[in-house]
Amino acid sequence: MIEHILSVLAGFTIWVISSGGYLGIALLMAIESACIPLPSEIIMPFAGYLVSTGHFDLYLAATAGAIGCNIGSIPAYELGKRGGRPAIERWGRYVLIGPGELDMADRFFARFGNSAILIGRLLPVIRSFIAFPAGVAKMKVLPFHLYTFAGSWPWCFGLAWVGMKLGDKWNSDPRVKAAFHSADAIIAVVLLAGAAFYIWHRVKGMKTRR
Repeated sequence: MIEHILSVLAGFTIWVISSGGYLGIALLMAIESACIPLPSEIIMPFAGYLVSTGHFDLYLAATAGAIGCNIGSIPAYELGKRGGRPAIERWGRYVLIGPGELDMADRFFARFGNSAILIGRLLPVIRSFIAFPAGVAKMKVLPFHLYTFAGSWPWCFGLAWVGMKLGDKWNSDPRVKAAFHSADAIIAVVLLAGAAFYIWHRVKGMKTRR
């Protein structure tokens, strides 16, 4: 069961990137930035692995990922801008976004202002929700996209670089391959347990607030 789920998820990511190239990277990162649970920590390292095989250029892969982040941030920004917090609280539950995430993003934006977009894009969790308070605050569109791109590019580059380095070592150093194989079962259990807890926690929170 675990292997089947992981193979489906991995297969989808691999198929999109392998078939779509840089456009596939941008598409998947857009999905991630639209607050749909498809972690960039999976997308960009695989893109980096394809860099190691010569299919992609590292800088272009990072740029495609950052562009995807900009595209995926548009719905969240517009929802916050046009409907304010009530609209986000109403529709956010459909992608398991609760008041806790919104409060965290709101506080971060209130503390750093427009620079929160740049800083937040470099931080796990916050990066996925920071577009909402920017929209609520009616931050100007051009600075929003410039800051989003500037913050997303190093994030995408770093993850892709890690994937590239692991790809370089995969066949050249048998210790890397052995370490990954020995940890497969543990990684699978941890990933699925984390995903299950995340969904359970969000759904429980939604029911409690009804």
